[in-house]
Amino acid sequence: METPWEYRYAHRMKSMKASFIREILKLTQKPEVISFAGGLPAPKVFPVTKFQEAANRVLAESAEQALQYGTTEGYLPLREMIAKRSERYGLRVGPANISITSGSQQALDLVGRLFINRGDRIIVENPSYLGALQAWNSYGAEYISVPMDEDGMITSELEKALRKGAKFIYVLPNFQNPSGVTLSLKRRQELVRLADHYGTPIIEDDPYGQIRFEGKHLPPVAVVDSDYRGQNGGSYDGNVIYLSTFSKLLAPGIRIAWAIGAESVIRRLVQAKQGADLHTSSFNQMAVYEVSKNDFIDEHVEIIRATYKERRDAMIEAMEELFPAEVKWTRPEGGMFLFATLPEGLDAMELFEKAVERNVAYVPGSVFHTDGGGKNTMRLNFSFPEPDVIREGIARLGKMLKEEIYTK
Repeated sequence: METPWEYRYAHRMKSMKASFIREILKLTQKPEVISFAGGLPAPKVFPVTKFQEAANRVLAESAEQALQYGTTEGYLPLREMIAKRSERYGLRVGPANISITSGSQQALDLVGRLFINRGDRIIVENPSYLGALQAWNSYGAEYISVPMDEDGMITSELEKALRKGAKFIYVLPNFQNPSGVTLSLKRRQELVRLADHYGTPIIEDDPYGQIRFEGKHLPPVAVVDSDYRGQNGGSYDGNVIYLSTFSKLLAPGIRIAWAIGAESVIRRLVQAKQGADLHTSSFNQMAVYEVSKNDFIDEHVEIIRATYKERRDAMIEAMEELFPAEVKWTRPEGGMFLFATLPEGLDAMELFEKAVERNVAYVPGSVFHTDGGGKNTMRLNFSFPEPDVIREGIARLGKMLKEEIYTK
C-alpha cells in the first residue's frame, strides 16, 4: 500500500541505495555464520578499562562542558593533540587546520556537500571504498576509475583520467579498502605531481595508516604534497584534504574522526557541518582525548598490529592450503582486508547465496567497482574473527569454490 510519502522524496533519493555491506551484515547475524563481510575491528583490542576511567574522569572534573553544546570545529585539546601527532609523520599543521567529525563517513559526506555538483566527475581507484561512493552518489557524482595493481593506483593511467576533467582525486593510500594494497612512494610522488600539474585537489582517506604490521612506513600523500610545494613551515595550505579516524585506533562506536586541510577549506567544511549536526559529541571528544593523551595510542596500536598480523597470517595460511590454486589474493602489510580474485567466468555475487548456505559470508567485489567490473572478486575481512574461526570459514569457502571450479 502506497503512502503519501512516496511522492514527496527528494530527487536525490533516487540515487541513494542501502549499503550492500550493511544489508549483508543483517544476513550474518546468526551465530553459526562466519562472516568475513564486515569491516569490523577486533572487540578484544578495545581499550574498555581506559574508556571507563576516562568517562569517570570527564564526568567528575568537566561534566558541565562535556554535557553541553560545543564548538563545531571540535574540542581544542583534541585538535591540538592531533596536530602534534601529525607532525610526527611530517605534516605540520595547527588546530585551525583540523575539524573533528562524527566518524570518517561524515567527513566524506561533508566533502560531497562542499565540492560536488550533479554531474561532477571524481577520479577514484578501481576498486574503491564503497562508503565514499555511497556518500557522493546522493550529490550526483560521476566517476572516472583508474586501475590498480600491487603498488596501488597505476599513475601512468591517471593522466588519461585527469584529461577528462575531475573535481578531485580520491585515494586510500595505505592498505586500501577493499584491496588491501598500498600506494608506493614513487606513485605517491607521481600522484602529487600530476594533481598539481592539472590543478586537481586530492582527498586522502587514511583510516588504516597506523595499523602497519609489516614493511616500511610511507609518508602520507599530504606530506609528499607539502614537500613538493616546499612548505617547510607556516600554516598548511596544500592540495590535499587528509581524513583519518579513531575508529580503527580505539573503537568505532565512539564516532570520532578528523579532517586536515588548508584553513580556508576547513572553515568551509565547518560551515557545512553546522547544518548537519552543529558539532560532534562533546562527551565523546573529551573521553577520546583523555584516553589518547600521554601517548597511550602508541602503546595500544602495538596490540592492534600484533593481533591483526596474527589473523592476516591465519587467513593467508588457510587460503594457501584450502583454496583452489586458480584463486589469487593480495597480501596486505597492514589494515583489515585482503582481496581475492576468482577465475574468469565465476561471479562472486552469484556465489554469495551458496556461501551463506554454508554459513560463511564475504563481500562481492563488484560493489566496489564503478565501471561494472570486479565480478570475479571478493573482499575478505581478517581483523574481526579469531584465528581458529578464520580457518573454519576459509575451509567452508574453499570447499564451495572447489565445487564451482572443478565440477562444472
